Amino acid sequence: MRVEILAERNYPRTDIFLAEQLDRTRSAIQKLLRVGKIKMEDGTRAKGSRKVLEGQIFIAEIPESLNMTYLRAEPVDFEVVYEDDYLLVVNKPSGVVVHPAPGSWRNTLVNGLVYRYPEFRVMTSWLRPGIVHRLDGGTSGLMVVARSDKVMIELMAMFKERTVKKQYIALVHGVPEKREGILSGPISRDPNNCLHMIIAEGGKPSLTGYKVLWSFNGISLVKFDLFTGRTHQIRVHMSALGCPLVGDKSYGANDEGLTRVYLHSWRLEFTHPVTGEEMRFRQSVTPDFIERIKYLKEGKPIDFTENVPAVKDESQEEYETDFDGEFDD
Repeated sequence: MRVEILAERNYPRTDIFLAEQLDRTRSAIQKLLRVGKIKMEDGTRAKGSRKVLEGQIFIAEIPESLNMTYLRAEPVDFEVVYEDDYLLVVNKPSGVVVHPAPGSWRNTLVNGLVYRYPEFRVMTSWLRPGIVHRLDGGTSGLMVVARSDKVMIELMAMFKERTVKKQYIALVHGVPEKREGILSGPISRDPNNCLHMIIAEGGKPSLTGYKVLWSFNGISLVKFDLFTGRTHQIRVHMSALGCPLVGDKSYGANDEGLTRVYLHSWRLEFTHPVTGEEMRFRQSVTPDFIERIKYLKEGKPIDFTENVPAVKDESQEEYETDFDGEFDD
């Protein structure tokens, strides 16, 4: 397994930093360093005794023999919305990372899946068993997970062919000039920060449909349709539009004290890869999302399982939005 590790701050020693990021013992890291399995971004060998500077990138080649011992079964908080013999649909909480990765080897959704369902231990994709698409750690909501290698391959093909329908809702800063439209900026990785994405010429084609449901006090509730599935797609496109997501400090939001990005995977639709049945799921936003809305509306209660009332923003014409009805066929 090849992994890239970005240093987000200075460390006194390379071996200490890598042991923390890769969730391995310091002695195991030192063995990998000795045999040249960990290198700097320029291809030179990393040395365990050297200081780590913020912004440095390490490339690690980790043998399979070391990998298998690190997929721990752990109790992790997530809701199973639907299950059959072939797949699961889960409601991922904000703050839960989907699968193990440098710096996040424990308490991921995959660790929780292995804990609840033994079959995930024997799947070929041992580090990401069953995972056919991802949500950012701060994003909540619906995901489909395969329970076998065969179903995993079929679901991945459906995502690649864009036959899976995904809808999200988010709170964003500002009010888009157009209440609905399609954003199409090409997305690529930021050459100065491997954890950050940017819109740049030569990036991967990316399409995000959006519709403003309502606006209040400079904050808008927006529905999104993902026509492509690029990393951080909604966050990047809305930041480029000048309307970063509430809580998204990585992409321009100045929200001190908020601990999550207010983005929720609201609706998921696909054809069952085995039975052929049309599967449709809808998941209400989380309690903390509702509390943020209540705060924005000066304490007026809103029940997201019912309707969001019409709101008049002085910068727009008055319009009505039946939030629940927005997603009915």
